[in-house]
Amino acid sequence: MTFPAGTRLGSYEVVAQVGAGGMGEVYQAHDIKLGRDVAIKVLPEAFAHDPERLSRFQREAKMLAALNHPNIATIHGLEQSGGTSYLVMELVSGETLQERVKRDGAVPIEEALTIAKQIAEALEAAHEKGIIHRDLKPANVKLTPEGKVKVLDFGLAKAFAGDATTEDIGNSPTLSMAATMQGVILGTAAYMSPEQARGKAVDKRTDIWAFGCVLYELLTGKQAFTGEDITEILAAVVKTEPDWAALPVSTPTKIRDLLRRCLHKDVNKRARDAGDARIEIEEALTAPPNSEPTTAAPARDIRALGRRTIVVGIGCLLLGALVTGLVVWHLKPSSLPQRVSRFSITLPQGQQLAGLESGPIVAFSPDGTHLAYVARQGGVAQIYLRAMDSLEAKPIPGNEGATNPFFSPDSQWLGFFADGKLKKVSVSGGAVLTLTPVGYPAYRGVSWGSQGTIIFTSTMSGVLLEISDAGGTPRPLTTLDAKKGEISQSWPEFLPGAKAVLFDTSSGPGTIQEGQVSLYVPKTGERRDLLRGGMNPRYAPTGDLLYVQGGTLMATPFDVGRLAVTGGAVPIVEGVMQSGNTGAAQYSFSDNGALVYVSGEIEGARRRLVWVNRKGAEQPTAAPLRAYLFPQVSPDGKRVAVAIEELGSQVWIYDLGREALSRLTFERNWNGNPIWTPDGKRVTFGSGTPQNLFWQAADGSGTSERLSTNEFPQLPSSWSPDGQTLAFFEVNPTTRVDLWIFRLSDRKAQPFLRTPSTESVPRFSPDGHWLAYMSDESGRREIYVRAYPGPGGKWQISTEGGTEPVWNPNGRELFYRSGDKMMAVDIAMQPSLSVGKPNMLFEGPYLPTTGTVPNYDVSPDGQRFLMVKPPEQAGVAPTQINVVLNWFEELKQKVPTGEK
Repeated sequence: MTFPAGTRLGSYEVVAQVGAGGMGEVYQAHDIKLGRDVAIKVLPEAFAHDPERLSRFQREAKMLAALNHPNIATIHGLEQSGGTSYLVMELVSGETLQERVKRDGAVPIEEALTIAKQIAEALEAAHEKGIIHRDLKPANVKLTPEGKVKVLDFGLAKAFAGDATTEDIGNSPTLSMAATMQGVILGTAAYMSPEQARGKAVDKRTDIWAFGCVLYELLTGKQAFTGEDITEILAAVVKTEPDWAALPVSTPTKIRDLLRRCLHKDVNKRARDAGDARIEIEEALTAPPNSEPTTAAPARDIRALGRRTIVVGIGCLLLGALVTGLVVWHLKPSSLPQRVSRFSITLPQGQQLAGLESGPIVAFSPDGTHLAYVARQGGVAQIYLRAMDSLEAKPIPGNEGATNPFFSPDSQWLGFFADGKLKKVSVSGGAVLTLTPVGYPAYRGVSWGSQGTIIFTSTMSGVLLEISDAGGTPRPLTTLDAKKGEISQSWPEFLPGAKAVLFDTSSGPGTIQEGQVSLYVPKTGERRDLLRGGMNPRYAPTGDLLYVQGGTLMATPFDVGRLAVTGGAVPIVEGVMQSGNTGAAQYSFSDNGALVYVSGEIEGARRRLVWVNRKGAEQPTAAPLRAYLFPQVSPDGKRVAVAIEELGSQVWIYDLGREALSRLTFERNWNGNPIWTPDGKRVTFGSGTPQNLFWQAADGSGTSERLSTNEFPQLPSSWSPDGQTLAFFEVNPTTRVDLWIFRLSDRKAQPFLRTPSTESVPRFSPDGHWLAYMSDESGRREIYVRAYPGPGGKWQISTEGGTEPVWNPNGRELFYRSGDKMMAVDIAMQPSLSVGKPNMLFEGPYLPTTGTVPNYDVSPDGQRFLMVKPPEQAGVAPTQINVVLNWFEELKQKVPTGEK
C-alpha cells in the first residue's frame, strides 16, 4: 500500500515517498506533536501481519533505539496506526555513498579516509553495545551537506528477516527468509562476508568485512567483488581477492594493510575491532606527506604485506593484595610457555555465591576478558559480570534469580536462565533480550555454538533442545535411550565448529558417580558413549576431554577429529564443588587457558524439612535428609507431599505423626510439584516429558491417572475448595507462561489468563472466589489477585517484588517470598477486596525456587511454615573464586599423550 502526501499515520503526516525496497517503503513525514520532520519506514504488509516476526522486530527495535551516536541515524521507535506498522527514524538529508560513487567515481583519498573514519566510529559505538549492522554498504551510508556521515539501518537486516530482491543484484536487499533462526543468509551480496555467504553465524567481524568493502569502493570507484548474478558474486566473495592493483598509487601503506586485514576471508585472521581501524585511519590522515611511498608497490611486495605478522608482547599480570582480595590482570597471547599462577577472587562484603545446586554459577568468556558469577546479596541472587581488567563486578540489571551464566563464542553476549526464560544481554550493556520461555523446573546446562545455535536441557524435556541464538521455538535434538533406561541428558557442550555435542546422561536416581559422558553428531544423528562415571564434560583446546567425577576434575586425551577418547584419565583438580542432585560442577575456563573454579565438596544432596514460626524460630522435623523440593502440607496437617530430586524426581509422602517417609510415584522419570486435593485423598502432580497433569491415590494404592494430554509442559498449582477445578500453568513458546483451569466434570481445560507476560502458580483462595498468582507484566515479578471466575479487575499485592504465593488457610492473609524474606499481607474479602501493607515475618537462607512454584507451605492454623533448609554448610556459602592463569601449561604436563 502506498501512502500519498497528506496521509495521517498516528501523529505523523506523510510529506512524500523517498524510497522503497525489500525492507518496506520510506516516507518523509512531519511529526505533528513534536513539530519535526522524520523518516517513516512502513513495514511490508506480510511482515506486519506476522505476530511472531513483528514481536521479534519489536524486541530488536527496542535495542536499536538505544543507539545514540552522531554518526548513526537515530531510531525513535516502532508504532502502529490502523493496522499499519512503521518505524520512525531520524530524517537524514544528503546523498548516499552509493549515489556519490555512481556519479563521481573514486573519492579522493583524504576525503575517503575522513568518511571511513566516521563509519568506523559508528561501528565502534554500536559494537560496544553488542549491536551488529549486518548490512553495511554504500547505500546505507549518507553524507550530509555539512560533510557528516550517517550510517542508516543499523541492525535492521536481522530485525526484518525477510525481504524481496531487486533488479540490481550487486545491491540486492537483505537476502533472507522468514526465519533468521535457520542459518539464513543476511546481508547484501556484494558486501557479504564469506561466513554470511555460507549462511553461518556472524559477529562484529562481519561488519569489519563490509567496512573494508565500502572503503575499497570509495578509493577505487568500483565494488571489491562483482559477478553476473548473485551466485557469481557470492562465489567471488568466498574464493577470489579484490583487484588490489586498482587502489590509487598514493594509497598509504597503512591503509593497504588495513584493507587486507579487513577483507581476510578467514574470520579468525580478520581485523577484529572497528576502533583499531579508526586508529589506523587517523594515523594515516595525520602522517607526514613524505612518510608514504609515492609509487605502487610491486605485486609480490603487496602480497608480502598480507603475510606480515604482528609480534604480540608477552601479557602483563598485576596481582595486588587488596582488602577485598580482588585482582587485576590483562591476558595477552604469547607463543612462549607461560608460568602457571594461582590466586583467589574474594567477593565483596555481604556477597555469597548462590545457586550452587541449580547449575554452573561461574563462567569465563572464551576470550578470557570477562568473568560471570551468581551471587546473593541482600537476599537477592543475581549474575555479576566482571571485566578482568577491572576491580569491580557489576550486577546485570533485571536478572534476579538468574542461573547458568554462559557466553557466546565471540564473548560479546552473556546468556542465562531467569523467570522461566532463556535470555541474553550484551556484555557491553543494553537491554536484556528474551530468546524463549523454557519453563520453571531446574535447568540442566546450556552451550552456545559457533553456528548461531544454543543447546540446553531442563527437567521439563529431559533431552537436548536446540534454538537459534536469535530466539524462537526450541526443538528436540535428541531422544532418551529407553533401552538403557535413560531419564535425563545434561550439561551439553559444543565441540569446536559445532560438529558435535558433548553431554552426560543418567539412567536412574542415584549418585552422581553414575553419569555417562556421551556425544551426539547433529549432522548424522550419531550417538556415542565415551566414558562412564563422569559429568559436566568440556573440551579443552589442548586436545583433552575434561569432566568431573565425585568433585574431582578429570582429563583424558581426546581426538576431536575422530571424536574418540584416546587415552587414560588422570585427576587434574581436586575439591571442585559439585551438586549431589544435579551433578552441576563449578568450573569454567577460557580459550587462552585461564581456569576458574569454586572449591568444595559434594553439595546439596541432603536437605532438611523444618518448621519456622511467624517470628523465625526454627524447629526441625524428623524427616531424613533428602533432596526435597516443593513440600505441601495435607489439608489435615498430618502429612506432607514432597518431591525428592536425585538425578530424577519422584513424589514422596512424609507422615508427620509416624515420622515415616514413603515413595508414592514409580512410573515415568520425572514426577514433581505435588498438590493435595481438598479432601486429602489424592495427590496431583506434573509428570512425563513434556510434563502433563496426573493424580494418584495418596495411600499409594493403584497407579497414577493422566488428567491432561498436551504438547506443552503443564504444572498443577491448586484445587478449588470443592475439589472440582484445578488451576495450573502452561509453558507455551508463543505466549510464554499462562494460567489455565481444568474442570474435573468434563476433563477439559480452558485458559484463564493468557497475555504476552509470564503468569504462573495460580492459587485458589480458601473461599474459591479469588486467584492469587505471579506475573512479570510490570517488568518485575509481583504477586496479584484476580476475582474467580471473573470478570473483574486485579489487585497488586506485593510492592517490591514477590514470588511463591500461598494463602493462609483462614483466607484473611496471603504469604509470598521476596528474596530470603517471608512476607505477609492482610486481605479482607467482604464487602469487597481490601489489601493491606506487606509485612516481613522472618528472613532466612531457606531453599529458593526459580521464583514460581512455592518451596514451602503453611500449616492449617497459619502459624507455621514448612521450609526446605539446605545443608548446614550452605549457610556459610562460598565467597571465593579460584583462578589459575596459564592453566593449559599444567594440563599439557599432567595428561598423557593419546593414541595417534
